Amino acid sequence: MESVVMPTLAFCALAYFVCGIPFGMLIARAQGVDVRKTGSGNIGATNVGRSVGAWAAVLTFLLDAGKGWLCTGLASWLIPMLSGVELKAFSPGSPFDVCFTCVYAACVLGHVFSPYLKFHGGKGISVGFGAALGFDPRISFGLLAVFLVFVLPTRYVSLGSICAAASLSIWTLFFGYTVRAIIPMVIVAVCVIWAHRSNLKKLASHQEKKFSFHHSDGDGSSSKGGDAK
Repeated sequence: MESVVMPTLAFCALAYFVCGIPFGMLIARAQGVDVRKTGSGNIGATNVGRSVGAWAAVLTFLLDAGKGWLCTGLASWLIPMLSGVELKAFSPGSPFDVCFTCVYAACVLGHVFSPYLKFHGGKGISVGFGAALGFDPRISFGLLAVFLVFVLPTRYVSLGSICAAASLSIWTLFFGYTVRAIIPMVIVAVCVIWAHRSNLKKLASHQEKKFSFHHSDGDGSSSKGGDAK
């Protein structure tokens, strides 16, 4: 067990700092928009889409998902190599499956609590999808299915995001991971739902606005609503 601890901790640190990069804010800034002062003030793809445009939302999603995918993908390859433990020992239900879910958690927490933005950040949905894709695509597709089931009929991105986060530990359990591997996923789910606390209040009071792309003129006039990424 000791041989996997240091590689896992190293990749958790790498994932935290890489996934803390606020791509949405950087993309909007390149267009002269401070996304933190427009719409909902969030740096994720949804608010970037409202504030800058559809192309910016797509690029933000790809970069946020990509940074998660890169970190967990590298971890799933290099942790076994560096620890000298066979890859099958890290498969779901095996003794070391917790290593990958810890790196996954570091990806999402780095995005939500970005070290580059005084521990503020996005809401973890895009990076969570990409990070799951990097080590177990089945979890990613499960999250996507839940997200779409709630978003397509309602157009409430926040509702789909919250429900997808709530299903994370369920999918992990369904695919045979050990109890200790599920613990980091529960932490992620709680943090992502907590990051959506303002959306929950708006949903409860019927004030949450449905998603649509809107290009703000940068003066903060874009509509506030169901930002979730």
